[in-house]
Amino acid sequence: MAPAQVDATEKQDQEQVVPKKLPKGVVLGPDGKPCRTCTDVASWFAMTGGKPKQAATQPADITTAPRASTTTATLPADCPPDVEALGRSSWTLLHSITAAYPTRPTPQLQSETTSFLSAFGKLYPCWVCAEDFQTWMAKNTPRVSSRSEFGTWMCEAHNAVNEKLGKESFDCTRWEERWRTGWKDGRCDP
Repeated sequence: MAPAQVDATEKQDQEQVVPKKLPKGVVLGPDGKPCRTCTDVASWFAMTGGKPKQAATQPADITTAPRASTTTATLPADCPPDVEALGRSSWTLLHSITAAYPTRPTPQLQSETTSFLSAFGKLYPCWVCAEDFQTWMAKNTPRVSSRSEFGTWMCEAHNAVNEKLGKESFDCTRWEERWRTGWKDGRCDP
């Protein structure tokens, strides 16, 4: 990034006005400013008094009529993710890693996987979520000696977050069906 871009970004960050009373769901970062990555879009709009912009109109091609633009409660896909989009994407990645994990990983891979999880917990963009994950891992050491054990551990980690958010827990005996093999009823089969 060029120095002028850094200066403009820093100036923009410094000019961000924080309302005295924050709406529910707005999380402040360590700098005392609202954390965009830790706050869901609806809370962000409530804080700023803004409304979702209309989605861009897609250009019509020769064979279709023009598409009307619509207003949605979410930001366009090319905007930075809010805490919910980031969480969904992260869990998809983590569960997919467990699904591809070897049934009998080498000691080196086990060590690297534990290191990855530790780094993931430290680098996660939502600092509140990162701290929660680190705390959970301190009490629940990653179990990475097999695919089965790792998948169950990851499911338990996900359920701990779901519980905090007031969501339903997932039956961890079915993690492999959900993330690796597909449901037994065949709905995931090509």
